[in-house]
Amino acid sequence: MGQITVEKNVGGIEGLCVITPAVHGDSRGYFMETYSQRDMEEAGIYLTFVQDNQSMSTKGVLRGLHFQKQYPQTKLVRVIKGRVFDVAVDLRKDSATYGKWYGVELTEENKKQFLIPRGFAHGFLVLSDTAEFCYKCDDFYHANDEGGLAWNDPNIGIVWPEVIGEYRGSADSAGYTLQDGTPLNLSEKDKSWK
Repeated sequence: MGQITVEKNVGGIEGLCVITPAVHGDSRGYFMETYSQRDMEEAGIYLTFVQDNQSMSTKGVLRGLHFQKQYPQTKLVRVIKGRVFDVAVDLRKDSATYGKWYGVELTEENKKQFLIPRGFAHGFLVLSDTAEFCYKCDDFYHANDEGGLAWNDPNIGIVWPEVIGEYRGSADSAGYTLQDGTPLNLSEKDKSWK
């Protein structure tokens, strides 16, 4: 393949891929292709992306776990500054791995990308002082179409790195911190998911 290496079906979950771009660097800096349709198709991944999004979050922010109900999206996510732990949960009812999760650390240093197909819940935890997060989507944003799951649902059992705290029956982040004492920071919406 051209400028990417693709690890397919990571965590034994069909469709999840970790993509590592070739980085060309010298004393002046580096260059990489962040997306090439040709390279993706050579890897057997056929997608048409229609929207790019970017967010910035501070340490301890946990966003998710989100999914789209009527208009699901495939997402290709990456971090351009900082460090996050990114998670996908399989919600495809006919899947052999329904309810299974996989997480990967995305950083500005490793430059990895995480391809999350339609039918997954998605979320991430910021582990650096700040993080800038970019992602491509294969469908447009549709207002009022978002659903969610509790980030700490014991039935899913996500092991969030550096998180200390005990499940108290809800998605509320009260009592949870990172190992350095930074409290987890969730939106009111994310604290209310079942």
